[in-house]
Amino acid sequence: MSTVERREAIVRQVRDKGLARVEELADHYKVSSVTIRNDLNYLDNKGLLLRSHGGAMALDDVAKEMPFNDKGSVNAAQKQAIGAAAAQLVSDGESIILDSGTTTQQLARHLVNSKSLVVMTNGLNVASELVKSSGIEIMMTGGTLRSKSHSFFGSQAEDALRQYRFDKLFLGVDGFDLVAGLTTHFDREATLNRVMCDISSEIILLADSSKFGRKGYHFIRSFGAFHTLVTDKGIPADYLAGLQRQGVRVIIADS
Repeated sequence: MSTVERREAIVRQVRDKGLARVEELADHYKVSSVTIRNDLNYLDNKGLLLRSHGGAMALDDVAKEMPFNDKGSVNAAQKQAIGAAAAQLVSDGESIILDSGTTTQQLARHLVNSKSLVVMTNGLNVASELVKSSGIEIMMTGGTLRSKSHSFFGSQAEDALRQYRFDKLFLGVDGFDLVAGLTTHFDREATLNRVMCDISSEIILLADSSKFGRKGYHFIRSFGAFHTLVTDKGIPADYLAGLQRQGVRVIIADS
């Protein structure tokens, strides 16, 4: 198979499946991972697919990022219920990370009565809720502020996180897909999220049902590669069954 033929086949494969990993493609086409990465970079530059961490996605399957102020109005009641349910998983005296986002902001609102709690966050919106409590020690990652998401990112934020270990991470995502896994729209945010996962003993995903079947641009974590999901009753049956098979605890919040 020539280079041109292989690249045409890769485009068809990605469009059919929605997502493909470098290792999977290298094994299928009997070439090196370096060759596949070069293929994906070429096809991304030509606008035929979207390069993502560890592979590529079909352009038609990628959801567009909503403005931050609009995100909070989507499934607002469900997000409030998810935040309240997630707060029940936090114990006084713990050290936790709250990712930026509108659902984690709802969680922050339910932590105002906590005592001796240490919370690290990269979200301005989250910190503005936590500051209302005298029992919470607030830590900020620092870094570069991304106004579109009201969150900090970058090497400074990543280096700051690597100095610590936390009991729990509460993570929000832009997309949650059976094949693509957990994704977000901004590559540096995805990198920061992966660091958060690495330094946390327990990963708790907060996702309302609008996130299922959606794909962001950049990969964070594989489907099922976390401990607990807090969601609403709109979770599709195949997602629920798949997570339960992988031993993920699923909590359905009442809205």
